[in-house]
Amino acid sequence: MPGRVLVVEDEREMRAMLEKGLTRRGFTPVALPSADEALVRLAAEDFDVVLTDLRMPGMDGLALCERIALNRPDIPVVVVTAFGSLETAVAAIRAGAYDFVTKPIDVDALVLVLERAVQHRALREEVRRLRQELGRREDSGTVVGESPAMKQAYALIDRVADLDSTVLITGESGTGKEVAARAVHTRGRRKDGPFVAINCAAMPEALLESELFGHAKGAFTDAKAARTGLFVQANGGTLFLDEVGELPLTLQPKLLRALQERTVRPVGGDTELPFDARIVAATNRDLELAVEEDRFREDLYYRLNVIGVELPPLRARGNDVLALSQRFIEQFASRTGKRVLGLSPAAAQRLLAYGWPGNVRELQNCLERAVALTSFEEITVDDLPERVRNYSQPRVVPETQDASELVTLEQLERRYIHRVLEAVGGSRTLAARILGVDRKTLYRKLERDDDTRKG
Repeated sequence: MPGRVLVVEDEREMRAMLEKGLTRRGFTPVALPSADEALVRLAAEDFDVVLTDLRMPGMDGLALCERIALNRPDIPVVVVTAFGSLETAVAAIRAGAYDFVTKPIDVDALVLVLERAVQHRALREEVRRLRQELGRREDSGTVVGESPAMKQAYALIDRVADLDSTVLITGESGTGKEVAARAVHTRGRRKDGPFVAINCAAMPEALLESELFGHAKGAFTDAKAARTGLFVQANGGTLFLDEVGELPLTLQPKLLRALQERTVRPVGGDTELPFDARIVAATNRDLELAVEEDRFREDLYYRLNVIGVELPPLRARGNDVLALSQRFIEQFASRTGKRVLGLSPAAAQRLLAYGWPGNVRELQNCLERAVALTSFEEITVDDLPERVRNYSQPRVVPETQDASELVTLEQLERRYIHRVLEAVGGSRTLAARILGVDRKTLYRKLERDDDTRKG
């Protein structure tokens, strides 16, 4: 239970006494003589609780308490005063203090107050984490659908959830890869541990390295304090590397070493830190093609792809579109307070006919818009976006009786290959599987098509 305590006390003897007494009882105190120095330290480091004297030169304890309540409301403050009046106590609580103690200080009584403050902070953080977790689950939706492809994917997740093997989740953008990653976490033995997620495409290389592996104090200009990386933060739980296909080539060897050795070295540090986290990665890229084009390390690909889970695009999930639509309608109707019960038959037909290039994420946005705009208890065709209302399935072979518009078998094959590639978001691996050919055969056909066009 003991944690880091920032002690703010202007009297040297009292400061030394508190520092010594708290250290003996398992706390890690940092003692400073002024409120101004304390604010600077709080801006650079994290503490579990602040213990401050009330009467100090310059900024007093109440003013410091107010500043901490404004800028770091997550850190509880305990005020020490020699004036144990009711007015002083009320003033401290109004300033945002968690509790107060009076002089002369009984260190054992003080320890009890500090332990309660540390526990209070830990509980607040846990509640905040759970609310965020619940919000993310509500926003992304739980696993919905009865299509064979989704049943197969989640049956595989159930089989491997309790293992520690690395999982690589592939699928087009918007297919629910993070939902699947959370399912790997929540259905396994690590479910009570943290789920830590990072989008590898969302930040520059230098910042990404620091986020993943941490950094030592002074490792770079703004590194005023040491930082724990996400690998270590995910101890006992799961680290989700989203968009891992966008990882810079220069960082790939360091990620490979971390996966092999189960240790990380912070940027600017000289010590290897062990970690105990299950690694789940996801990408919408064709990593096999990236390996062939020297954009992704082959050894890292195989280290990540110990267990592969492929999520189907929404257009391949049949009536799952309607089940997901009903879930999203219920969610958005509840949030907006509108009475919207479901889809009209005509609207359902349009949703089933549409190709959903943005997959589940696009469907979610479509239904949020529809619920906001509808004036009825059912979503009508007019409530849907224009691209959904007016969508028509492209045809490989034109419906015509004009012989001049008919094509050769080679041209028909070329059209169909590109139609399949478009349908699977450009994934040559998935396209080859659908076409019933190996990847090399597909590459040869595409190269021949390119040569034909150039000629």
